[in-house]
Amino acid sequence: MPTDPFVAPGLDDVPRQEPNLAPGVKMPAARGWFANRPGDLAAGQPTGELLGRPGPNVGYALTLAERVRDRLALAAHESANDAVAVTAELAMRRAASFGRAPVMADVDAALALLGYRGEAPADFVEWRATAVHDAAEDYARRRAIVDAVPDAVLRTPPQVATLMAECRSELMHAVPA
Repeated sequence: MPTDPFVAPGLDDVPRQEPNLAPGVKMPAARGWFANRPGDLAAGQPTGELLGRPGPNVGYALTLAERVRDRLALAAHESANDAVAVTAELAMRRAASFGRAPVMADVDAALALLGYRGEAPADFVEWRATAVHDAAEDYARRRAIVDAVPDAVLRTPPQVATLMAECRSELMHAVPA
């Protein structure tokens, strides 16, 4: 613990970089940055099949999806691991489309879309059980389901029931069971 004779007064008031410069020399202004290194994505983020959508801290959606595991309305032959994996992927994509980290509203929207709250029709639940089977272990299967959902549907509130019903029917036709 420092004592008074060894503590210099006023260190918080003086900028720390100034004493290191010669008298009369000022800090130069920062230069603009541009992508010129080999690993920089100068042309932008690549898009395409199985590439997903990057966003800030999207892995947090896995933690949020795990929190609702005990509230999932699953059919008799569905796995909670598969449901959590697909729900988290949809929540990741929804959050990334807004340019932010996932929140519980993203998980709720994914649950509503996939019918894991218990309000889905029987034919959709039957399709979902087959389409989502082993999705926790199969990245291509998860991406096929997530990529089949349009951004417009992901960005709408889950309370828009008619849009969810339309998207479910399109999802059943877009992704084979």
